[in-house]
Amino acid sequence: MSEQSTEQNRFEGTSSYIATEDLKVAVNAAVTLRRPLLVKGEPGTGKTVLAHEISKALGAPMIEWNVKSTTKAQQGLYEYDAVARLRDGQLGDERVHDISNYIKKGKLWEAFTSPELPVLLIDEIDKADIEFPNDLLQELDRMSFDVYETHERIEAKERPIVVITSNNEKELPDAFLRRCFFHYIKFPDRDTMREIIEVHYPGIQKNLVSKAMEIFYELREVPGLKKKPSTSELLDWLKLLLNEDMPLDVLQDSNPNSAIPPLHGALLKNEQDVMMFERLAFMARRQP
Repeated sequence: MSEQSTEQNRFEGTSSYIATEDLKVAVNAAVTLRRPLLVKGEPGTGKTVLAHEISKALGAPMIEWNVKSTTKAQQGLYEYDAVARLRDGQLGDERVHDISNYIKKGKLWEAFTSPELPVLLIDEIDKADIEFPNDLLQELDRMSFDVYETHERIEAKERPIVVITSNNEKELPDAFLRRCFFHYIKFPDRDTMREIIEVHYPGIQKNLVSKAMEIFYELREVPGLKKKPSTSELLDWLKLLLNEDMPLDVLQDSNPNSAIPPLHGALLKNEQDVMMFERLAFMARRQP
């Protein structure tokens, strides 16, 4: 897929992903500029899914690199397994004579040599150490690197479409931020959330959605909540309510300020929040 084809196939969301206008603008700007799209937002706002949907919409292959606290930029290029080669040499294995047998290609190598222009997702970059982002973008800027063990140079014909996600666990370097196109995915408003729900549960009863959303958004606004429920958790909760065939009056009688919602385990994900709601419910019942 060439740069011209990406311009013709603009990202407009997909049948399974509701994209706001500002998100569409950000994606298409990053694709046009061929700068990494840095996406932030609270967990559950669809940051990771976005890259998959861009891949689907543009007909581009998907390459996913999940970053961990121990991840180094070099791993995105390649890794040389010297220990395995030494072991094979001691065992007399013929593979030892070809050093390329011990070179493991990284995700950047895959992206640079992909037959079609790919979407490269670098997920949760803020989990890695502070040097990782700058080291990573240095390789992306150069679009090439050397494999010293085999004396070969890997070069990209085209700059891949790069989507980088962050949960704001740590500050990213200014030099890194300058080289990205940034977008913060806001938590969906009620109208957008209704569209998202309709995509996942076509024809769902509107009264059920209205009441469930009322409880959900009130829940999110409760002060002191350690983890606010996300979009994915609302969808899980609705699925359970539908599966249990929960009567609407059970929800109508539920006030998040005075009672814990039914099947709350889909929404509240730690004991502190559950205990806080139990205390709120107890205090509400004692009030005349």
